[in-house]
Amino acid sequence: MKINQTLTPQDLLPKLNNLWELSAAKIHAIQTEYDHSKGSPVFTIKGKYTTRGWTEWTQGFEFGSEILQYDATGDEHFLKSGRDNTVKLMAPHVSHFGVHDHGFNNVSTYGNLLRLMNEGRLPENEWERNFYELALKLSGAAQARRWTPIASGEGYIYSFNGPQSLFADTIRSLRALAVGYQLGHPLMEENDRAISLLERLVQHARTTAKFTIFYGEGRDAFDIRGRTAHESLFNVNDGNYRAPNSQQGFSPFTTWTRGLAWCIAGYPEELEFLKTLSDEELAPFGGREEIEGFMLNAAKAVSDFYIQHTSLDGIPYWDTGAPNLHKLGDYTQRAADPYNEHESVDSSAAVIAAQGLIRLGRYLGDEGKDYTQAGLTVLNTVFDEPYLSTDANHHGLILHSNYHLPNGWDHIPPGRKVACDESCMWGDYHAREAALLVQRLAKDEPYLKFFL
Repeated sequence: MKINQTLTPQDLLPKLNNLWELSAAKIHAIQTEYDHSKGSPVFTIKGKYTTRGWTEWTQGFEFGSEILQYDATGDEHFLKSGRDNTVKLMAPHVSHFGVHDHGFNNVSTYGNLLRLMNEGRLPENEWERNFYELALKLSGAAQARRWTPIASGEGYIYSFNGPQSLFADTIRSLRALAVGYQLGHPLMEENDRAISLLERLVQHARTTAKFTIFYGEGRDAFDIRGRTAHESLFNVNDGNYRAPNSQQGFSPFTTWTRGLAWCIAGYPEELEFLKTLSDEELAPFGGREEIEGFMLNAAKAVSDFYIQHTSLDGIPYWDTGAPNLHKLGDYTQRAADPYNEHESVDSSAAVIAAQGLIRLGRYLGDEGKDYTQAGLTVLNTVFDEPYLSTDANHHGLILHSNYHLPNGWDHIPPGRKVACDESCMWGDYHAREAALLVQRLAKDEPYLKFFL
């Protein structure tokens, strides 16, 4: 991609103001038009949100978007709706032992509300605070219990596919463990054995860094620095790693760009979180130098890969090894084309990655300027047409995302050859989260963070 080195957060304010105006209308349309009896909204078909019974991993993004809308604009309607929906509908997600998505669902709702109270944006209320904190404690413990040990003596939070499966996505769901740990909560197992949520966070992050991310060190024939595998498979009998795999990407040996984006977003914000901890807290789990070292190495590798393998304007295609991508020629030397005839782009990967790039750049200071500018460059593209949805009849905010192309779940409009013109709940949420981050930077407001 071509990084715009002159962009500032202030330069994006006009686009952000337009985004929040459109966002309000989109949220209102979902509130009034979507049939929630069918399940959580997941992705759009012909501009209207639909559901998909895989797991209920997007409901927190729906209600979290209402909370972010209030955060950005001060519109009390969205605060009331976000609070009411969190109380009424999110409790099953707190105790859901069947998914790896606690950081997505619960930190986006209970966590955002607690953050607003900590910032003084909500009036202090002891019982309301206790309610949010209890939900986050239990969510972190439920996430941490979903554990597979590996041969090294460490382990990982396994995906909904089963105990053999480590997903790249879960690195961003570690938010739940971090907040639970900060609130002083352990996972209590048999015989009152207390397990540290910080220990599980560090071990999962280390296992992901070792097996999900490649570093160009000759691990296999497709070992390119920064490449990621969506899924890593382990033998649950002896804990040994067996092979890379992919659920939503093209193959185990290509890079599904949304899985890449989850790693780009996840590691920098965990590095930010580690700054709040003492050396003594980190010492039992490898120590600050080792832990920050592997996280930073992973964050740089995946971020560099994204910059090198995405289009000139910062928008990636859905997989860097997609079977017809070669028909586009050198796609990295021109802007992405969501209406091409060969492969879909994924704007949701773009907005997720953009936030991680900005956070990594800020974490590194002067050394990280290229990452910060790369993140702003991506957002400068995606917060404008043809990615920003200006159609009042379309439920989505960010167009040209996709969900599961191998399964054929994504809508291909008449006259088109690839999925386009649609939105997804995680893409819309993360666009709002990235927009709020940049807005706060532009206005010199408190830095947006998930942790306490």
